[in-house]
Amino acid sequence: MRAAVLRAGRMVYRDDVADPVPGPGQVLVSVRSCGICGSDLHFAAHGAEMLALTEQMGAGAGGMHIDLDRDVFMGHEFSAEVLEAGPDTDTHPPGTLVTSIPVLLSTKGVEPIFQSNNTIGGYAERMLLSAPLLLPIRNGLDPRHAALTEPMAVGLHAVNKSGVQRDEPVLVLGCGPIGIAIIAALRMQGVETIAAADFSPRRRDLATTMGAHQTIDPATGSPFDSVTPKVVFEAVGVPGIIDDVMRRAQPGTRLVVAGVCMETDAVHPVFGIAKEINVQFVLAYDPAEFAEALRAISEGDIDVSPLITGEVGLDGVGAAFDELADPERHCKILVTP
Repeated sequence: MRAAVLRAGRMVYRDDVADPVPGPGQVLVSVRSCGICGSDLHFAAHGAEMLALTEQMGAGAGGMHIDLDRDVFMGHEFSAEVLEAGPDTDTHPPGTLVTSIPVLLSTKGVEPIFQSNNTIGGYAERMLLSAPLLLPIRNGLDPRHAALTEPMAVGLHAVNKSGVQRDEPVLVLGCGPIGIAIIAALRMQGVETIAAADFSPRRRDLATTMGAHQTIDPATGSPFDSVTPKVVFEAVGVPGIIDDVMRRAQPGTRLVVAGVCMETDAVHPVFGIAKEINVQFVLAYDPAEFAEALRAISEGDIDVSPLITGEVGLDGVGAAFDELADPERHCKILVTP
């Protein structure tokens, strides 16, 4: 079958990948749509560094075991159509449109559908999913929109972790896909004052579309000169942001770090101590939040259509990775096998 794989730091097209065969509890599906995630872009550019960092994590931290000299499968923001079930597996009938948290259950245990030499992801014609984890796509929802359940769940999880109240002013730093997902979740939960900051005019416009009440260009001055937030979401992921927030924020501010910084960073703890700033790091979501994100999209509480700025086939994934480096051109490119 056809797929796009990471090889020597570049996404390349293949038409000779063996079809996956579902085992007990698994379902073979045809991929309908898959979003390109920033984590995949980062892995393509800095895979060796990411693997080295995960090796330094303690036991149980979920390190990745990937051979970069072999092809790597990716794609974890997907919607799909059920084709057939594995042996002794009860599931939805063929033709059902579904999505799932990106995890495959097998006799080997739990295999993340993220970056793998063996587990095929959404940048392929077909893949395997776990029957118990499937969520049917309802209300006639466009499968392209359903594919964005995963990043919307990331934003929802960050907002849930913050404990934000409706009347607390919020500042979102960074209006890439995760920052936008945070804004959408904040608006869905009725937060009354949402400010968003990004250097990109296009991303600031998108932030307004998705629910921000005010946008700020950091090139004109610190966002803290314009707003006094009670909760700050950091969705940039570059060194220096956390320290700058602690330096400028008001006492008692809650800082939620959703941006993934893969570099060494430095902070001055005295700022956080003197102001009693609460710093919460967040990652991914739980199954209930994933299901809630799908419900919100399917019932119209979140409109993800403005995020989709391009679509490519499997043979165009490599070029799409290059194009996503420009924030003025794209937010989310979907792969439609």
